[in-house]
Formats: sequence, structure tokens, C-alpha cells
Amino acid sequence: MSGFLHLAQRYWPVTLTVAVGVAGVALALTGSGWLVQWLFSAYSLAVAAWQAMGMVRALLRRQFGLDILAVTAIVSTVLVGEYIAALIVVLMLTGGEALEDFANRRAKRELDALLDRAPQLAHRSVSGGYSDLPINEVRVGDVLLVRPSEIVPVDGVLLSSEATLDQSSITGESIPVQKRAGDAVLSGAVNGQEAVEIRATETASASQYQQIVALVAQAAESKAPVVRLADRYAVPFTLFSLALGAVAWWLSGDPVRFAEVLVLATPCPLLIAAPVAFIGGMSRAARNGVIVKSGGVLEQLSSARTVVFDKTGTLTYGTPALSEVRAEHPFTADEVLTSVASAEQYSSHVLAASMIAAAEKRGLELHEAESAREAATNGVVARIQGRDVVVGKFAFVAQHAPNARRTEIAPGELAIYVAIGGVYAGALLASDRLRVNAKITLQRLDALGVRQSMMLTGDAAETAQHIASELGITRVRAECLPADKVTEVGSIPERPVIMVGDGVNDAPVLAAADVGIAMGAKGATAASESADAVILVDDISRVAVAVRIGRDTVRIALQSIWLGIAISVLLMIIAAFGLIPATAGALIQELVDLATILAALRAVGGRLDRRQDAVSTAQMDENPLANAGSSPANAAERAADGPS
Repeated sequence: MSGFLHLAQRYWPVTLTVAVGVAGVALALTGSGWLVQWLFSAYSLAVAAWQAMGMVRALLRRQFGLDILAVTAIVSTVLVGEYIAALIVVLMLTGGEALEDFANRRAKRELDALLDRAPQLAHRSVSGGYSDLPINEVRVGDVLLVRPSEIVPVDGVLLSSEATLDQSSITGESIPVQKRAGDAVLSGAVNGQEAVEIRATETASASQYQQIVALVAQAAESKAPVVRLADRYAVPFTLFSLALGAVAWWLSGDPVRFAEVLVLATPCPLLIAAPVAFIGGMSRAARNGVIVKSGGVLEQLSSARTVVFDKTGTLTYGTPALSEVRAEHPFTADEVLTSVASAEQYSSHVLAASMIAAAEKRGLELHEAESAREAATNGVVARIQGRDVVVGKFAFVAQHAPNARRTEIAPGELAIYVAIGGVYAGALLASDRLRVNAKITLQRLDALGVRQSMMLTGDAAETAQHIASELGITRVRAECLPADKVTEVGSIPERPVIMVGDGVNDAPVLAAADVGIAMGAKGATAASESADAVILVDDISRVAVAVRIGRDTVRIALQSIWLGIAISVLLMIIAAFGLIPATAGALIQELVDLATILAALRAVGGRLDRRQDAVSTAQMDENPLANAGSSPANAAERAADGPS
């Protein structure tokens, strides 16, 4: 009962209209039927006046909509004495707005679910126990308790010995992951059955989940360009309806014919279909790990002709890994790697973590340095066990070891040179792997009509060409600065253009492209903020998913609009011959509204996703080599001299 009262209160115009109808029935039963016409007519004209005021305000803003049809239908039915039909038209208008709101809430439920799950409180460790506080008051270094089945409130590191976390809402992993003491934990992950402690490494506003929530809120509040899509048909549909009604009146000599045509021309299908479809498409994208910031992005995605990719971190994983240790006599490979990893403990370079991880994987014990310094852009010098260990570019190492010599590297590889105690000790080769699904993503984009592809990178030309040839990308621009990328994207003739990137340096070109898509799984950066869509999971195939959703959404929106127009036009022509009374026509139009909304709700896409995922799986089974492309790709800005 409380739910019914809540709905009645939320949709009070519908409630009021129904109340007027019930009052009319009561008056008719008590023998005061003559009052019914006055009650229905007065109420209907009042609603028409309210609608007319909104129409005038829109016209003053130079926005021509479809309100004129609704106002004309109400006024004409009252003037010819079809007061019951007038009230039904009012019910259709108020009910249409309620149905639109209900459908929007249904379509946005995935967006709303993410917002609703945002944690509000954290349990901070204090002397003698824990104290609850708003998560916005959590500071870096605070020790927090996460109870069973609670959401991790901020990014941190695990202090407890182990934990089981469900990260599906963040990374898309369907299976809970095991974490051990010292491992990083992401906000938004759901704790398992044991309470654990974490140490906060970020504030709430800088944490992963809160950044995602901010993007979702921006998407939910954005106004889709749905009105533009509907208004493309507003003027011709309005003129046709008025003209058909006028012709029916003129030929029959009966003004009732005009009203009978107009009640079937009310514009709810046009007003409702597109908004529901676009919000459904945004909801579907969110369910697939892509936050689309406005409906306009879906329109652009649906007609995109060119896709441009950054390389490192986008087409590749962006995490260079050790591929080979080339030790020089008398040093061994383990000795060289141990020395390099020990020295790299004092470096902030992206490769340092890879070298340390490789040493730990081999079970090598790292040593503390007596002293260490990092030479910016060149390398690291550390004093370890009484010897100087120099790691970095060839020229830098050669200054400390005159016998150093260059080593051969393949395209996409990076050489890190090493000197120990003033003697050249060898080189380590690192490579950045192509994403396993990069190639099939390009194939799927081509099948979706995005036939032109390009790669823009700050990397060396040789490495860029090697990666492009692996993926079948024909247009490449290497050694680009951020401004060069913006210029290149602006000069592409085949538009709209999608730009996909992940780094801060990609922010300008993401903003400049027709559709900027950021790979935001590793945290919201300037790239995420300037992009039109953000991929929340570390999966480049979601680019093709986003294009597919855009195409499906626009197709469904147009189908729903044309469905409403076709049915309305057919019914109007029948009514022009006097075969549909005004009251019956108004009731029939309610069914047209319902059919239009149901058609538009297909954009939410549960069945579409299941069917298309099945097709994708079948294609992979038929062509298991489609994802081939795991050859190395350079992660640094220059392959020849590789940074430390």
C-alpha cells in the first residue's frame, strides 16, 4: 500500500487526472451528469493552458517541439463536445510523462546501482577499538577495518595476512581474488567473509571507486541529445497532422473529424521513444564497463568511421617486462639481475618495478644500497656491497665502463645496460606485450563500419611500424608530441573520429576528437576527465562494444520513433474517414504510447548482449588465431637507448 501511495505522490498529475475522472463518474451516477461535461472540459482546458505556457517558453528559446499538437487536440475535442476524449488526451499526456519517468528509472538502474553502492562510512582504528567516520575524512595512512561483505571505502594496502575480495564492479573479474599482506586493494571491492584491516594510500576523492562514481554521476546528469533526434520529425509530423485534420473537416463539413484526427496525432511516441532508448543505451554501456557521459556520444559512436589509438598502455599493456638477461663474462645472469633490481629499488622509473618483480620471481635476494642516486632520464648509480652498480642508457653506462658495447635488439624491444664495479656487465632486454585482443578488436570495429584505423605514438618510428604491421593498422604517426596528436586527429577527413588513449599526455587529443575514449581501469586521470567515454576495465575490446551499443541504441531509437509515427499516421487516415470516434481514438493512442516505450526499452540490451556475446564466442572458436599479436612492443619513448 505504501508503494502505491508513493507512486501516486510521485506522479501526482496522473493521480489528479484519475481523480477528476472518478469524480465525473460519481456525478453521473448521482444524476448530475450535466456537471461532468463542465468538470472534464474545465480541467482539460486548464491542462492545455499549462502546456501552452510551456510551449511559448520553448518557442522563445527557439525550440520548436510537438506541444502544439497536444494543445490543439485538447482544445478541439472540448470545442466539439468530446469532453471524455479531452480527458483521455490529458491522461495520455500526464501518463506519458509518468511512463517516461518510469522507463528512464528502469533504463538507468545500472547507473543508479553503482551510485547507491558508494560507501559512506569507514571504520578507523583508534586506541581501544574502531571509530566510524565519513569516508571524506579518511586520511592517507589511516588504518581501517573492513567488515565481512562490506565495500572497501578507499584505496589501500592489506595489513591482514590474507583476504578474499570481489572486484567485479571495478575490474570486471567474475571470480573473487585472493590478496595477501602488502597487496594493493581497490576501493569498491567487496570484502569476503573475514574482517580485515587496510592502510589507506589515497583519500576518498582520489580513490578508484569514488572516481568511477563521479564519472557515473556526470553521465547520469547529462542531457542526451534525444530532443534533437525527436525534433527532426516534429515540424513535418505537426504540419501533416494539422493538414490531414483540416482536410477531413473540409471534406466532411464536420469539425468533429478534425478532433478525431488530432487525438490520434498526439506526440507522446516522439517525445518518449528517443529519451528512453538513449538512457537505456547509456545504462547498457555502464553494465558492460563503459561510462558514456552523454547520449550525444552514442550518436557519434553509431556513425564513427575512423578509430585512432595511442600505443603504450592502449594497444599494449603498458607494463614492460623482462624478456632476457645478456650477461657478460665473468658475471652471471642472476648476478646481473640481482644487482640491477637492487639498484632499481631507488628508482621511480616505470621499468624499476618490472626488474624488481623479475628478480623476486626468480627467488633472488636483493641487497640494500650504501648510497644511491638517480640521474634524470639517464639511469641509476648505487653503491651495493662495496661496488658501484650503474644501470641505464648505453651512453650513461659507457661513461662508467669504457668497455661497454651495444647489444642487438629486435623491433619493440628495449635494452637496459649495466656496469658493475666499473666493468661492463651486460644488458637486460624488456618488452611491452600487445594486448591479446587488440587485433580482434580492430577486426570487430571494421565489421561495425569503422573502416579507417590509425596509431599515434611518441615512440620511435621503427617500433610503431612493427606494432602497426602486427595489427593491420595502415596509418601511423610516430614520435608525436601531444600537440602533434591533436593536429593529426583534426586533419582526418573520415569523420566522426574515435580516439582511444590512457595517459595524461592523451588528454588534449581525447578532448579534440569527436569521441574520446579513455582506458581508465588504472585510475581516473586527466585522460578520463577529458574523454567522452571511460572504459572501467582493462580491456580494449570494450571500444568495439561501445561502438556496437551506440549503433544499436540509435537504431532502436529510430525504429521506435518510426513505429510511433507509422501507427499514428495509419490511425489518423482511418479517423479522417470518420471510422474512429474521438474517445476510442484517445484510448487507442494510449496503446500506441505503450508499444513505443516497450520498443525503446530494447536499448537496455540484455538479450542483445547475450546474443552478440554468443556470436563473438562462436567467431573466436572458428578463428582461434584472431587474437594473435603478442609480439613485444616498446614501452619507452626510444627503443635504441632505453631508459633506466
